[in-house]
Amino acid sequence: GRALLVGDLHGDMKSLIYILSSSGYMEERNENSPYLVFLGDYGDRGEESIEVYCLILKLKNLFRKKIILLRGNHEGPRDLKVHPHDLPFFLVRKYGDKGKEIYAHLQELFDRLHHSVIVEGKYLMLHGGLPQGINSADEIAYAHQTHPRTDYLKQILWNDPGERKEDYPSPRGEGRIFGEKLTMDILTKLGVRTLIRSHQPCEGVSVGQAGRILTLFSRKGPPYYNSQAAYLEIALSKGAKSGYELAEKARFF
Repeated sequence: GRALLVGDLHGDMKSLIYILSSSGYMEERNENSPYLVFLGDYGDRGEESIEVYCLILKLKNLFRKKIILLRGNHEGPRDLKVHPHDLPFFLVRKYGDKGKEIYAHLQELFDRLHHSVIVEGKYLMLHGGLPQGINSADEIAYAHQTHPRTDYLKQILWNDPGERKEDYPSPRGEGRIFGEKLTMDILTKLGVRTLIRSHQPCEGVSVGQAGRILTLFSRKGPPYYNSQAAYLEIALSKGAKSGYELAEKARFF
């Protein structure tokens, strides 16, 4: 099959509508239609965070198994704070006291989101980065159950790749910068070639660590002021050899 991959949106309704329209996703609704994989960070920083959530959740309700919603750090557990986190403000501004109840339901939803997608032999998809200390895919999948006893969930949602071999603390204040050594180790353990993630602003896509990592960013405009964003369209049966080959499949806008 095929998959469309979407990076951080942060309340950018215009980009979400463009992706759905230009990809023809809404017109191609049959058993062969592609999966639509969101890599997290749906709200905050954008004036239309509520509208983005409404549309994405409506898609999930309509197409169920074809829509995959991953957890980003802006959908993280309550003890891992993000700044800004203006979604609750927008909800109260629009719905009054009812907005607090809606936000509580959204937090329950956040706790149910998946942490990753693995395409066997090809790709690992998640929001932030690779966590130190894991030995299996199950430790990623069930990181919410071991949190906060382990910091796997925090690292999955917050980590960023670096170009050094070793890891070091992240300037974000949460998570770590993970190096090539950890990347090679975990990708080998999981039997995949490439990590596809989001979490960092870039000009649509960015490739790092000798092609082992591709970062995808699907939001445009402030506060990032990137001139272009992108989504990916990939064939799941034909694994790309590296992030560089994957980047050629990016659809920029």
